[in-house]
Amino acid sequence: MRAERTARRPKVRKLDANEHLRACVTDKLALRWSPAQISAQLVHDFPDGEKMRVSHEAIYQTLYVQGRGAQRQELKLEKSLRSGRRARLPQSRLAAKRGQNKSWVEGCELAKRPPEADGRAVPGRWEGDLVIGGDRKSCLVTLVERKTRFALVRRLEMHPTDLVTSVLADMVGDIPSALMRTITWDQGMEMARHADFTEKTGVKACFCDPHSPWQRGTNENTNGLIRDCFPKGTDFTKVTDEEVREMQDQLNGRPRQTLGWKKPAEAYAELLNKVA
Repeated sequence: MRAERTARRPKVRKLDANEHLRACVTDKLALRWSPAQISAQLVHDFPDGEKMRVSHEAIYQTLYVQGRGAQRQELKLEKSLRSGRRARLPQSRLAAKRGQNKSWVEGCELAKRPPEADGRAVPGRWEGDLVIGGDRKSCLVTLVERKTRFALVRRLEMHPTDLVTSVLADMVGDIPSALMRTITWDQGMEMARHADFTEKTGVKACFCDPHSPWQRGTNENTNGLIRDCFPKGTDFTKVTDEEVREMQDQLNGRPRQTLGWKKPAEAYAELLNKVA
């Protein structure tokens, strides 16, 4: 009988009944945390507070209820989830096309990358790419470390190969060699002068097969998170370096399930302490 009473619907949702819990969830959603990240962080922040527990599914259900629920009313945002979804949708995966390597890629193909770079056990394996602005000239240079998901982002108002390789060299200049072994990139022409980058830094650049973004999936995922802050069409000449740095700090300050709910900044700091 008790189970039947508990199962009856409708009933007050947990986030509608607990104002303190709702406020904590709302704050994290405003920082673009995912429901799973929020649920895990609540356990960390309130280890003895059973009333401060909510599953990621309960957060999703609250947000997907249109026109109801205090959570959606309090947020007053155009979208509550990073994806912008208001309901669950099926996913479709299309096969990618393959092309021919460019001449400047020869000798640096992904197949020639050190075998340990295929996994995540050895730190110092980075992936990179450009996030192009709406003017087709400005961009963000993005780098992410595979083991910790720690991201570095730099804004440029144009992306000729000389400038990109020079900025990359500056971005990695202070990173210990033990934590900067290789960088995997796609075959964009902005890296045609990668030999100059390697000469300055001693870091080998490796290149994916054509039209194969999954070969640098960590960076693709990171770029997707960046697009949540700076949607397609953003003109990065109208974005400040401070705004880019704030976005970078947000990415590195979110707990990740794949890291056991550590934050990338915390995981990367642990590696730095080990090699110091």
